[in-house]
Amino acid sequence: MSKEHQLIAIETNSINGEAVQTVNARDLHEFLKVGKDFSNWIKDRIKQYGFVENIDYVVFANSGENPNGGRPVKEYAISIDMAKELSMVERNEKGKEARQYFIQCEKQAKAAVALPQLNDPTWLRGMLLNYTEQVEELKQTVDSLENLFQVGMTPVKFCKQLNGVNIMGVNLFLAERNFLYDAQQEENKPYEWRVKAYARDKYFTEKTVTVNTEKGKKQFYEVILLKEGAKWLYRHYLKNELPMKKGWNGEFTHDKYIQAA
Repeated sequence: MSKEHQLIAIETNSINGEAVQTVNARDLHEFLKVGKDFSNWIKDRIKQYGFVENIDYVVFANSGENPNGGRPVKEYAISIDMAKELSMVERNEKGKEARQYFIQCEKQAKAAVALPQLNDPTWLRGMLLNYTEQVEELKQTVDSLENLFQVGMTPVKFCKQLNGVNIMGVNLFLAERNFLYDAQQEENKPYEWRVKAYARDKYFTEKTVTVNTEKGKKQFYEVILLKEGAKWLYRHYLKNELPMKKGWNGEFTHDKYIQAA
């Protein structure tokens, strides 16, 4: 889409190591004619809808001068998906217009394939080889997950099957990556893990568990792993990014026949 036909400028930024089409949140705020000031609006929306930094958006300082003095202005480069959701929740005509615009931009980006390369045999062979390798890698991962993942298991139970993982650090690892949070938030008390809105029903879910204590029955939440969450954990395991035991032998293995209790 040519610049003169852009309702809102779209740029390419790096989010979590990937080149992603993004929108400056301040430009979107201005287009949507939001009554609230930008800083409070974007912070409230991020908190309300569970957007995650370095997954849905990145923050950077404006290189220009702050007209009000003080620190440089904080800017947000947000993904197209986040921009569509922010537009939709405004529930007005400007929001509808912006959302349709972003959908159209996505369609044009997908259609912008380098067609001349389709006539290049070398390029086609390379693409076919790369595709074949990806399919084989995906098949191996799926085979492994089918043997490991079971409905209703917790992240800790899943990771017990992965050689070398320090299961005591699994939930803390997930909390550091904004999947879980501690509902207790008090020192010297056990963690009460809950699933953040962003990850709920996509990577994890929750179930209530009732136990008998000296003071009577107590209800708490248990984090339950979903298939997408299992894939995410397994990929990070193969990248050596999960918390590992000090005595780990360096081998990424698992027992395919272990059944979760």
